Amino acid sequence: MMDDIKESSEDLDHKTLRSNIRRFLEKEAKPHFNLWEEQGQIPRGFWQQLGEMGYLGLGVPEAYGGSGLDFTFLAIFVEELERIGSSLNGISLHVGIVLPYLLRYGTDEQKQRWVPRCIAGDLVGAIAMTEPGTGSDLKAIQTRAERQDHYYRINGHKTFITNGHSADLIVVVCKTESLDDVKQSMSLIVVESDTPGFSKGRKLRKMGLWAEDTAELHFDGCMVSDTNVLGKPGQGFHYLSENLPQERLLVAVESLVAAEEILAMTLSYVQQRTVFGQPLSKFQNTRFKLAEVATEVAIAREFVGSLVSRHASGTISSEETAMAKWWVTEMAQHAAMECLQLFGGYGYMEEYPIARRYRDITVSKIYAGTNEIMKTIIAKSLGL
Repeated sequence: MMDDIKESSEDLDHKTLRSNIRRFLEKEAKPHFNLWEEQGQIPRGFWQQLGEMGYLGLGVPEAYGGSGLDFTFLAIFVEELERIGSSLNGISLHVGIVLPYLLRYGTDEQKQRWVPRCIAGDLVGAIAMTEPGTGSDLKAIQTRAERQDHYYRINGHKTFITNGHSADLIVVVCKTESLDDVKQSMSLIVVESDTPGFSKGRKLRKMGLWAEDTAELHFDGCMVSDTNVLGKPGQGFHYLSENLPQERLLVAVESLVAAEEILAMTLSYVQQRTVFGQPLSKFQNTRFKLAEVATEVAIAREFVGSLVSRHASGTISSEETAMAKWWVTEMAQHAAMECLQLFGGYGYMEEYPIARRYRDITVSKIYAGTNEIMKTIIAKSLGL
């Protein structure tokens, strides 16, 4: 149902891309997804397959080997990854978050050095913001990078880093300037995984997103050339503020698709499952619950779809993406709870996809800034 609504509003180029990506993922990702969940990581070979198909470079200018397409095409790619499973969001982070930092703030030399290899799948990217004890409070980060001639010596620790275990290229948020104003003391420095003094900690075990590797990262006197600084030193907080809205919009996109998938699998199940001599779909409670979920999903599709289109033209605000992030993730978790209940005991079994969706959706309310932070942003925009 939702696919029909979504695709009817797309032009031919968007429909063609969606069809091609879906066909590719159905063949190359879906049959292996359970194994990737067991292994706790997406194999590098699949990254390189995506690179060969050009999907990692959808939003990258042609000058650096990409397709030069706008954000709407990238959003379609992210939607189709989510349709296979939430554990593929490390790929979404690579193309929708890490690459934009390189493209927006990198010098031409930096772009030539890193971007072609990123879109080929030879380099996997990560962004290291969160630290033990800081959570969503970026102003409280303790990782420091001290200038020494033409190098920066980085010391600190990061945690909950998506792609952390497989990353070859990490955009590290750190303090470089000794100023009282935190907003003027933060910088973004790219650290390559073979840099002396950098090490990866344990791969973290999570409630969900099993195939998305998450790790701790350690910087112990890590010496990085000053040519690896993105943009201007001391402007990191400003750069984060400019790019976090896109990250939050992508979380909303992913959560919307998760809710659509949850609704679709539940509709199929209740029409097949017989209870007290009749299909589960014939009970008023079932019909009312799914009517409510379908309505919320349809509202979210309209809201998120409009934001995606406006973001592509550069007319979106941070409070709007905060609204989308908190409301859609809450809606998706509510949909998962209501729909799992309709599966009864089977919903608690791992062989039923609803169980995976239920455990995976929970973290969407936490990462990219907790929903409490999103409400703080919205309240501030109201003058409160």
